[in-house]
Amino acid sequence: MSYDGRVYRVEVGSEVREFPLFRVAPDVNIAIFNMLGDTAIVEESARLLTELMPADADVLIVPEVKAVPLGHALSVHSGLPYAVVRKVLKPYMANSLSVEVVSITTGKPQTLHLDGKDRRLVDGKNVVLVDDVVSTGSTFEGLRKLMNAANAAIVGEMAVFSEGNGDSWPHVITLGHLPIFPDQV
Repeated sequence: MSYDGRVYRVEVGSEVREFPLFRVAPDVNIAIFNMLGDTAIVEESARLLTELMPADADVLIVPEVKAVPLGHALSVHSGLPYAVVRKVLKPYMANSLSVEVVSITTGKPQTLHLDGKDRRLVDGKNVVLVDDVVSTGSTFEGLRKLMNAANAAIVGEMAVFSEGNGDSWPHVITLGHLPIFPDQV
């Protein structure tokens, strides 16, 4: 990835940010949204997404890492519990459920893990999948596969932003859209 100094200005409720544009392929630049450590944007995003939350939701499901603060804040705002889907199986994760997916970031297979305690939490429940950005949909695809295996009913998918072709994710509840930018002319 390379950075040429360009930024993309976004508003999330009362919060305004300028995201750096990074070149990820020839003539393809994306605005990098990193909410880690930005409490104000996490809280504002959670407040706004809570207002759009499906009424029949029982549990929030978030992938590690960047969506974890959002999942926590959504849990606080909504009163719903949340579970974190891990990319690495930890020794303390007893009776975990695992599925393999292809990572869009690396293009390689990766395994998603749901801890046994969280399997019990989602079994037979209505879940909402939550991420920071939906781009290719591969993370949500993996989460769907994992939740289906865990006997959970998916009642919604939410992200702070969609990215790329804005028409690709009409079923995902988002607060905004991040376009793809061509190389600077």
